[in-house]
Amino acid sequence: MALLALEDGTVFTGEPFGARGTVEGEVVFNTGLTGYVEVLTDPSYRSQIVAMTNPHIGNYGVTYEDLESARPQVAGFIVREASRIYSNWRATSSLEKYLEAHGIVGITEVDTRALTRHIRSAGAMRGALSSEEAYPEELIRCARRAPAISSQELVAQVSCPEPHVWSDLPDLPPSDGAERFNVVALDFGIKRGILRHLETRRCRVTVVPALTPARRILELRPEGIFLSNGPGDPRQVTQALPIIQRLIETNIPLFGICLGHQLLGLACGARAYKLKFGHRGVNQPVQYLASGRVEITTHNHGYALDDLPPELEVTHINLNDGTIEGLQDRERPIFSVQYHPEAAPGPHDSGYLFDRFVALMRRSIAQTHRY
Repeated sequence: MALLALEDGTVFTGEPFGARGTVEGEVVFNTGLTGYVEVLTDPSYRSQIVAMTNPHIGNYGVTYEDLESARPQVAGFIVREASRIYSNWRATSSLEKYLEAHGIVGITEVDTRALTRHIRSAGAMRGALSSEEAYPEELIRCARRAPAISSQELVAQVSCPEPHVWSDLPDLPPSDGAERFNVVALDFGIKRGILRHLETRRCRVTVVPALTPARRILELRPEGIFLSNGPGDPRQVTQALPIIQRLIETNIPLFGICLGHQLLGLACGARAYKLKFGHRGVNQPVQYLASGRVEITTHNHGYALDDLPPELEVTHINLNDGTIEGLQDRERPIFSVQYHPEAAPGPHDSGYLFDRFVALMRRSIAQTHRY
């Protein structure tokens, strides 16, 4: 038997799945019908125990080309029914073997519908998941002792240790005459899917650690700067704000996604706050205010922005709850979105955001950069 205990005293029972052990973390849910591989390996899920609302998980195995990072990032994994077999010509492993190989504790045969409804009513909360602790009372105490997400600085756990040029595609022919764009990406927990979208648009991306000084970033002569997604409370990443403020001053085109969006807002004077249970899934409707067009979008965040300063304007809103999903500077070549345009659930509803970044760089290159 396996147990999931929440800090409010609620306990769910199930069967062990994946590695054996006991883990703690914030319990959240994801509403995607597919994409469990991407969920497991998204660094934005660091220190979270993720429940999938789709009842059947694991039926197409694990495909390593779909990983968003080198290993699973979740603290634990909750499913209604885990498929013990898989059918997919691209897959190289079953989900359970993948979890076992990376030490990820999971639980199956859980009433995930009841769990999700409880979190929606009570809010995301700390929990403890165990396939070895048989006493619910002790597991509840374990959940209550776990550190809250809002008290942790998680970016340091997922950011790269050293700068590196990222490449997943063959080098473009040097003689094809096509323009290339030199982009520096601040790694707060960046997803490979984002890097692929930049690379397919002829960006040479240098990924640097999250707290790389602005001076070192500018020495790389960027034509564009990218602020990546990442885990946790943006208010815990205060050391990044002076760096971003300095980069804003350069007027180099700047694009942020998810945590990068939140940090950009904070650097400009906006306020961040915690959502009751967050947005996590591939079916969130977001409206682009300039056109009125509705995009179907992928989300993974527990925080949002409000109280924007006058220089920032809202470009996108979430149609479920009205939260801010995008912003831009009224004068400078700076913009960001809360959701994940690279995940493409639409499937191509939000690809224009990467094209917009490229267009801003192309326009800026025609001018003289002053660092």
